Amino acid sequence: MCGRTLITRQDFLRAALMLAAAPLFRAFPARAGDAAEVTEIAPGIFVHQGRYELQSPDNRGDMANASFVVGTECVAVIDTLGSCVAGRELLAAIRAATDKPIRYVINTHMHPDHVFGNAAFKQDAPTFVGHYKLARGLASRAERYLAINKEMLGPQAFEGIEIILPSLKVEDKITLDLGGRSLVLEPQRTAHTDNDLIITDSATNTLFLGDLLFSVHVPTLDGSIKGWLALIDELKTRNAARVVPGHGPHAMELPQAFDPEQRYLADIANDVRRLIKEGKTLEDAVKTAGFEDKDAWTLFDHYHVRNVTAAFAELEWE
Repeated sequence: MCGRTLITRQDFLRAALMLAAAPLFRAFPARAGDAAEVTEIAPGIFVHQGRYELQSPDNRGDMANASFVVGTECVAVIDTLGSCVAGRELLAAIRAATDKPIRYVINTHMHPDHVFGNAAFKQDAPTFVGHYKLARGLASRAERYLAINKEMLGPQAFEGIEIILPSLKVEDKITLDLGGRSLVLEPQRTAHTDNDLIITDSATNTLFLGDLLFSVHVPTLDGSIKGWLALIDELKTRNAARVVPGHGPHAMELPQAFDPEQRYLADIANDVRRLIKEGKTLEDAVKTAGFEDKDAWTLFDHYHVRNVTAAFAELEWE
C-alpha cells in the first residue's frame, strides 16, 4: 500500500492560488511607445495586469488591473490605474489597439489605484461611470487620498492626478451599448467597499469583478467582511466564461478563483469571533487572527492587521 504524504495548510493555500491564477489564454502583448502592456483575453477584451506592489515612483501607481472593451462603435475603459501618468500609458495601449472613440470610463470602486488614472481620459470627454455611492465615498476621502499618494508616488508620478467623480451613477442594473456588444453593470451591496460595481460583457460572457476578487495580492477590507463572504457565495455560482480580478492574473475561472480569498476572509472572521467570545481585545486579535494564511499572500504584512481591525470593529457588534 502506498504511503500518504502530509500536506500543510500553507502548502494547500499556495497550490490553490497557483491553480486559480493559471493562465487560460495565450498572451499577445500590445505595445506602442510608452503604452501599457495589455493582453487580449477574449475578442475585443484587453487587460493590463498591475504589479503586486505598493505605489511608488518606480511603478507610477501601476498596481491594479485595468481593462478596455472594444465594440463596433466605441470603447469602454474599466478602471484606469493609480496615476495620470499610468493612465496615459493605458490610453496609449488603447490607441494602439483601436481608433474608436472612448465613450465610457467605468470605475469598479473608489480606491486610488483604480481611479487616479481617470484624468488621462478627460480629453476624450467620456462618460465617467461608477456605483451611486462612489462619488460620496471618494469625495469624503479625497484630501487624504491625494496627500498619501503624493507622498508615496513622488512629484513626477503624481503629476496630473485629480479627483474625477462619475457623472453616471449606477443604482440599479444598467446596460451600456458599445456596438455589437453591451456591458451590463450591476451595483453590489457593501463588501470590499460600499461602492463595488461588477461588469459583464455580453459578447464574450467575461465578468469584471474589480476588487471583489483578489489573487496573489492579499485582499483588503474596506467595507463588510460579512457582506463580502456572503457575496462571494453568490458570485461563485455565476456562469461566466472567465473573470477578471482587480488584482491578480489577467483572467481566472469560477468558482475556484474565489477559493483562496474566501478561505482567508473566513479564517479572519472565525478567529475574530472566537477571540471576542473569549473576551479578548482588538490588541489580541491583530496578533493572532488569520495568521495561518500569511505565507499564501503577497503584501500580507502591509494590509492584514488593517483587515483584522476592520473585521473586529464589525463583528464585535453582532
